[in-house]
Amino acid sequence: MLIKSGKSWTYAIFTVVVLSSALGNLSQTGLNAMLVTVCGELGIATGVGQWLTTAYMFGLGAVVPLASYLMGRFRLKDLTVLAIFIFIAGAAIAAAASSFPVLLAGRIVQAIAAGILLPLLQTIAMTRFPDGRKATAMGISGIAMGFSPNIGPTIGGAMVDAFGWRSFFVLLAALSAIILAFCVLAIKRHDDASLSVSLDFLSFVLCTLGFGGILMGCSEASSHPLTSPFIWGPIVVGVLCLLAFAVRQHKVEDSLIDLTIFGDSSYRVGFWAQCFLCASFMGITLLVPLFIEDFRGGTALEAGMVLLPGTVAALIMNPLAGYLTDKIGVRPVAVVGGLFLSVGAVSMVFMDEATPLWLVMTLQGIRAVGVSTLIGPLTSWSLMGLSGKKTSDGSAFGLAARQTAASVGTALMVMCVEGLPMLTGGAAYHAAFGCSAVFAVATLICILARVR
Repeated sequence: MLIKSGKSWTYAIFTVVVLSSALGNLSQTGLNAMLVTVCGELGIATGVGQWLTTAYMFGLGAVVPLASYLMGRFRLKDLTVLAIFIFIAGAAIAAAASSFPVLLAGRIVQAIAAGILLPLLQTIAMTRFPDGRKATAMGISGIAMGFSPNIGPTIGGAMVDAFGWRSFFVLLAALSAIILAFCVLAIKRHDDASLSVSLDFLSFVLCTLGFGGILMGCSEASSHPLTSPFIWGPIVVGVLCLLAFAVRQHKVEDSLIDLTIFGDSSYRVGFWAQCFLCASFMGITLLVPLFIEDFRGGTALEAGMVLLPGTVAALIMNPLAGYLTDKIGVRPVAVVGGLFLSVGAVSMVFMDEATPLWLVMTLQGIRAVGVSTLIGPLTSWSLMGLSGKKTSDGSAFGLAARQTAASVGTALMVMCVEGLPMLTGGAAYHAAFGCSAVFAVATLICILARVR
């Protein structure tokens, strides 16, 4: 039966994009629990293997600024089908990879697909659902943005121990193929594109070099001294490119991103709160497996299991937080989420090799409740003052910035563990978890100071 129009069509395409985006984020973090095994099999250092995570973030962040252009040029169903097909191709490349460069290429192809799907997900939630249900829809989308990254290491850890790391990418490809078949066969193609939009290629290049330069500089911090030009050089280039990008958006008629979105106070505060949030929690999905496997001598499955309680919490809290936001407003929901995040993150700073595994699981669960409570409400709150193209622009630019923030947070944590000779053993992990705690507290400060 072909789903043709109305609420059923919206719900069907939204479901497809939610599930596809969930697989994209599952791929982003699922490799973290397998990283030690992958690095050993391919004969690379952990610092080099980190690029399998940071390059994914970079690829995703580089593509999302194109979201408004792509949504204007392609029909919604066509764009969704294209993104899922690209993701399947990336998963197939990764599954067949016999060397690090090929595996890295597969990850980047997957990231391109995820970079198309995530802003599409947020735009559908904010433009195709009525007032009073937008936050609920955004909460459901948290299955992709919150639950999926949390369960990724658990699934990855279980599969690498049972079937090998390639099986993870085979699973992603198979599930994506099922979703693709449903989308192609069951959902009608609508003529909903605005084909008059144009692409300012120079703006895209400046935006990509800007976010990419910052990411590259931070990622090199685990391999070079902090005074190295390999660190500060790309960061300086990145900052200059972002400044040039901002200037150009005010000069060209068809800007890639309409930066007047920052004129909305809700968007400004939500933007920074979400950047701090992503810097705090995304790197944890890499840091916790390293803490369990490298520092404590545990298994990949144990590393995944530590994240499991938080995963269950995310499945419950993401839609619940969205529903509560529609009913009682964003401030009380965000404050509670910020408190959970901060308490969990600060407590994890004091973990060491003697900390019981059940306590590590508990503290990570507290963090995850906070993260899951914040993702949907903060996103819907930051976008609710925007309309039309500004909604997709705000979603896309925010996602690009958040991916870079997540990359920066991850790079800082890895630098503490592997890149600073004065930090060894437990001290290195105290510092790494401390980075996460600082960003968590900054998120709470934004919420307490400005969210209404």
